[in-house]
Amino acid sequence: MKKMIVCLAAAVSLVWAGAMSSKVTLFQHSTLNGVELKPGEYKIHVDGDKLTLQNGKTKAEAAVKAEQNSEKFGSTSIRYLNGEGKMKITEIRIGGTNTKLVVN
Repeated sequence: MKKMIVCLAAAVSLVWAGAMSSKVTLFQHSTLNGVELKPGEYKIHVDGDKLTLQNGKTKAEAAVKAEQNSEKFGSTSIRYLNGEGKMKITEIRIGGTNTKLVVN
Protein backbone atom coordinates (compact mmCIF):
# COMPACT_ATOMS: atom_id res chain seq x y z
CA MET A 1 0.00 0.00 0.00
CA LYS A 2 2.81 2.43 0.87
CA LYS A 3 4.54 1.70 -2.45
CA MET A 4 1.32 2.51 -4.31
CA ILE A 5 0.94 5.85 -2.49
CA VAL A 6 4.57 6.77 -3.20
CA CYS A 7 4.16 5.85 -6.89
CA LEU A 8 0.95 7.88 -7.11
CA ALA A 9 2.64 10.88 -5.49
CA ALA A 10 5.56 10.58 -7.90
CA ALA A 11 3.19 10.41 -10.88
CA VAL A 12 1.33 13.52 -9.70
CA SER A 13 4.67 15.34 -9.29
CA LEU A 14 5.69 14.44 -12.84
CA VAL A 15 2.39 15.69 -14.23
CA TRP A 16 2.72 18.90 -12.21
CA ALA A 17 6.29 19.39 -13.40
CA GLY A 18 4.99 19.29 -16.98
CA ALA A 19 2.64 22.21 -17.52
CA MET A 20 -0.04 24.00 -15.53
CA SER A 21 -2.21 27.07 -15.94
CA SER A 22 -4.01 29.35 -13.54
CA LYS A 23 -4.94 33.03 -13.16
CA VAL A 24 -3.88 35.79 -10.80
CA THR A 25 -4.94 39.40 -10.34
CA LEU A 26 -2.25 42.02 -9.81
CA PHE A 27 -3.59 44.91 -7.73
CA GLN A 28 -0.51 47.12 -8.16
CA HIS A 29 2.23 47.80 -10.68
CA SER A 30 4.65 44.87 -10.48
CA THR A 31 7.76 43.58 -12.21
CA LEU A 32 8.73 40.06 -13.19
CA ASN A 33 12.27 39.53 -14.47
CA GLY A 34 12.54 43.24 -15.33
CA VAL A 35 9.24 43.42 -17.25
CA GLU A 36 6.76 45.96 -15.86
CA LEU A 37 3.22 44.65 -15.38
CA LYS A 38 0.17 46.87 -14.92
CA PRO A 39 -2.63 45.95 -12.51
CA GLY A 40 -5.07 43.43 -13.99
CA GLU A 41 -5.78 39.74 -14.45
CA TYR A 42 -2.94 37.60 -15.80
CA LYS A 43 -2.78 34.02 -16.99
CA ILE A 44 -0.15 31.98 -15.19
CA HIS A 45 1.46 29.30 -17.30
CA VAL A 46 4.20 27.05 -15.98
CA ASP A 47 6.08 24.67 -18.22
CA GLY A 48 8.84 22.86 -16.38
CA ASP A 49 10.90 25.58 -14.71
CA LYS A 50 9.59 28.45 -16.88
CA LEU A 51 6.86 30.81 -15.62
CA THR A 52 4.90 33.02 -18.00
CA LEU A 53 2.47 35.76 -16.91
CA GLN A 54 0.35 37.14 -19.75
CA ASN A 55 -2.38 39.75 -20.13
CA GLY A 56 -3.16 40.45 -23.78
CA LYS A 57 0.09 41.47 -25.47
CA THR A 58 1.92 42.02 -22.18
CA LYS A 59 4.03 38.97 -21.40
CA ALA A 60 6.72 38.34 -18.79
CA GLU A 61 8.78 35.19 -18.31
CA ALA A 62 11.05 34.01 -15.53
CA ALA A 63 12.72 30.88 -14.24
CA VAL A 64 10.90 29.36 -11.26
CA LYS A 65 11.21 26.51 -8.84
CA ALA A 66 8.01 24.75 -7.75
CA GLU A 67 7.93 23.91 -4.04
CA GLN A 68 5.31 22.04 -2.04
CA ASN A 69 3.79 23.48 1.12
CA SER A 70 2.49 21.23 3.89
CA GLU A 71 -1.05 22.66 3.51
CA LYS A 72 -3.12 23.93 0.60
CA PHE A 73 -3.32 27.66 -0.02
CA GLY A 74 -6.84 29.11 0.32
CA SER A 75 -6.37 31.56 -2.55
CA THR A 76 -3.78 32.54 -5.10
CA SER A 77 -1.42 35.18 -3.71
CA ILE A 78 1.80 36.92 -4.64
CA ARG A 79 4.80 37.80 -2.50
CA TYR A 80 6.88 40.81 -3.44
CA LEU A 81 10.27 42.33 -2.78
CA ASN A 82 10.25 46.14 -2.73
CA GLY A 83 13.52 47.09 -4.33
CA GLU A 84 14.65 50.17 -6.21
CA GLY A 85 11.12 51.60 -6.00
CA LYS A 86 9.57 48.61 -7.80
CA MET A 87 7.51 45.72 -6.51
CA LYS A 88 9.31 42.59 -7.76
CA ILE A 89 7.37 39.32 -7.81
CA THR A 90 9.33 36.74 -5.81
CA GLU A 91 6.73 34.02 -5.22
CA ILE A 92 3.27 32.97 -6.39
CA ARG A 93 1.17 30.69 -4.18
CA ILE A 94 -1.45 28.83 -6.21
CA GLY A 95 -4.85 28.73 -4.48
CA GLY A 96 -6.44 25.31 -3.99
CA THR A 97 -3.05 23.59 -4.20
CA ASN A 98 -0.04 23.25 -1.95
CA THR A 99 2.27 24.58 -4.68
CA LYS A 100 4.27 27.78 -4.54
CA LEU A 101 6.35 29.06 -7.43
CA VAL A 102 9.58 30.68 -6.28
CA VAL A 103 11.07 33.06 -8.86
CA ASN A 104 14.81 32.50 -9.37
